Amino acid sequence: MGKARDKVKSLSQAVGELVRPGDSVALSAALEGFIPYASAHEIIRQGIGPLTLVAPISNISIDQMIGAGLVERVIAAWVGNVSTGIGYNFRRAVEDGLPRPLEVLDHSNFSITLALEAGARGLPMAVGRSPLGSGMALENPQFKSFTCPHSGQKLLAIQAVNPDVALIHVQRADKEGNCQVWGAAGFTKQAAMASRRVLVTCEELVDSEVIRRDPDRTLVTGLLVDAVCEVPWGAHPAPVQGYYDLDNQYYLDYAAATRDPAQAKAWQAEWVDGLRGREDYVAKLGGPRLQGLMVSHSRPSAPLEYGW
Repeated sequence: MGKARDKVKSLSQAVGELVRPGDSVALSAALEGFIPYASAHEIIRQGIGPLTLVAPISNISIDQMIGAGLVERVIAAWVGNVSTGIGYNFRRAVEDGLPRPLEVLDHSNFSITLALEAGARGLPMAVGRSPLGSGMALENPQFKSFTCPHSGQKLLAIQAVNPDVALIHVQRADKEGNCQVWGAAGFTKQAAMASRRVLVTCEELVDSEVIRRDPDRTLVTGLLVDAVCEVPWGAHPAPVQGYYDLDNQYYLDYAAATRDPAQAKAWQAEWVDGLRGREDYVAKLGGPRLQGLMVSHSRPSAPLEYGW
């Protein structure tokens, strides 16, 4: 058996190597938690675009990338702000073509899950009922209704989605890229398996022995991963189970700061372009703010016995 490959890289190096102009990029596959904001900000700093973004509840990571003028297409269930509803950059792009025109293919959370599941399995499509009966099924070219040859029921053929790269954030990983997650992971695994390349950011890099001691928490194996980057607070302002909570004030401040294009550019200059990386970002947030988001009521899991 060959020696395990060390896939540890800096985030700037990993983004520069794995995310390319014209790519489709899956992110936010865990819904409202584990959003890979650090990776999204590094893409903005490097100016990589145009991109197609694939997501369920994308939150403001997509809104920020749209505001940077890097997105030409969105395949998603929702784009906005978890605390205020609207994503102003998204709205401007759809309604006014600013800073560039944006194509939107609407999915439900379930249908985008099915599309990635089909992609992960190497199938051309998934079959479902959702969202039959909605305008979404009529307007999205990735949906085709048909009659089941077995039951005679009307069903929906949902075109598989195979992103060029998946950006995922996890609690811990080893240098080989084996990733462990606990808490609500959404369809992170499906997104990783469906994608051609996978970039992982983690709160902690741990020894492989830590991963092997608790194998059931391994959600994505290193076989799928191209690069792993240790980025503490890499999902802020989204929550990461066992590490930090959602930063509601950040979302409120972001909404207030992006109501018009000039404000949005000023926000990007302050919080993304003007920072060298995540360490600068964390320093800008400040210790007291971070401390207030960290775990205050510990709830450790029960120990497990894997012997026989």
